[in-house]
Amino acid sequence: MLAGAAKIRNHIIAFADMEVVVTALSLPPGSRLGFGVMARIDGEDYILSFGPEKPDKNFQQLHSLKVNDKIIIRSHSVSHAPKYSYPIVSGDYVERDGKVIYKRVFRKGGC
Repeated sequence: MLAGAAKIRNHIIAFADMEVVVTALSLPPGSRLGFGVMARIDGEDYILSFGPEKPDKNFQQLHSLKVNDKIIIRSHSVSHAPKYSYPIVSGDYVERDGKVIYKRVFRKGGC
């Protein structure tokens, strides 16, 4: 798990594009990460988490993802938790077929 996180560290630091293949449309049973999918990045499996769905967030286009879809993501963080067998990548930006389908809105002015 730590090796997987280390493998994408430079992409995380640079907020650079990562090519991803969606491998499952649901997270592991008992997951409390909100909405997310399982994904493969450079041969490693990851949890791609977008956080809790709220009425003000638009996940509609993310719900249209299918297994084996190829997407481009950018993320500001990768983490791990003992409960999960995979590193957890925060989905901050998602592009499919050259079109942005999700972009996390960050709060201005701090925390």
